Parts: sequence; C-alpha cells; structure tokens
Amino acid sequence: MPLYNKLVRDKIPAIINNTAKDFHTKRLSEDEYIIELKKKLNEEISEYQIAGDNQDALEELADVLEIIHSLAIVHGADIDEIEKIRQKKAEEKGSFQERIFLIDVED
Repeated sequence: MPLYNKLVRDKIPAIINNTAKDFHTKRLSEDEYIIELKKKLNEEISEYQIAGDNQDALEELADVLEIIHSLAIVHGADIDEIEKIRQKKAEEKGSFQERIFLIDVED
C-alpha cells in the first residue's frame, strides 16, 4: 500500500472510494493544516518549475492559486484581500512585467 502522508484536495477521498480501494485519512488541526498547506505550496511550485510546456505550467499555477486561496482563509482574509495587497504593492513598487534584473547598487 503506497504511503502518501500529504494534504489532498477535498474530493480525492470520494474519487479513491469509487475505485473500491481501502484508504485512510484524518482531519488536520488548524496548525497542522497550515504546515501542510505550506508543504503543498512548495510541492506545487516545484512542479511548476519543471513544467515542460505552457499548458503544464498553467495547470501547476492553478494548483498554486488554489493553495493561496486556502492560505488566505487561514490567515483571516480571502483572495480579494490578497489581490488588493498585490495591487497596492504594484502601484507602489511596480510589478515584474518589465523584466528588470538588478545587478548591483553602489554603496
């Protein structure tokens, strides 16, 4: 029996159940949930970094965004609040669209 020990999407148990396979799950505490969301975020970012084409990259970015939605909720906000913060930072400091790569700054 493969051992996964990782956070999965909410419908995964039902999907596995439809295969008639035995499995075990547990409900995480709030602290455990945040830890596992952070691990999942790292996993999805790693998968994005090795994506072979644009479609795979977009699939992985969608997974990252799903985790960001969940993280926003556990931190007492929602994706709209995260977007407002992102917009404010973009207004104040810009975004990354101009592809500027800082080499150094004189002391």
